Amino acid sequence: MNKSEQSRLVQLVADEIYEAYPYLWEKFGQNGRDRTEEDNFHHLDHLQAAYEMKSVDFFIDYTTWLNTVLTSRDVPTSLIIDNYERLVRLLKNMEVVDEDEKQCYIKYLDESLQHLHTLSKR
Repeated sequence: MNKSEQSRLVQLVADEIYEAYPYLWEKFGQNGRDRTEEDNFHHLDHLQAAYEMKSVDFFIDYTTWLNTVLTSRDVPTSLIIDNYERLVRLLKNMEVVDEDEKQCYIKYLDESLQHLHTLSKR
């Protein structure tokens, strides 16, 4: 996924999250919005690395680590799930240069979502 596609996707996800959860502005302010964008760039970077390695386990390990870090900062697993679901939905509707890469991202996100649902039930 090229930088332009990444930026467009990250902006859409962050816009949607802050529209759906306006309390995030009160709780985290602009810094939280900036971290949401930064986190989504990290998600995409890890998806790209997992794609290049052909390793869903790499992305699931990242997701487990992410959940540990964010829940320790009072960000519930449900928001990570919401974020990944938005990435999947928006990716499905996005035209990108590399369709195989996009389909792999969606697959890895779906598998990580299953993993997150398991974590949230503990």
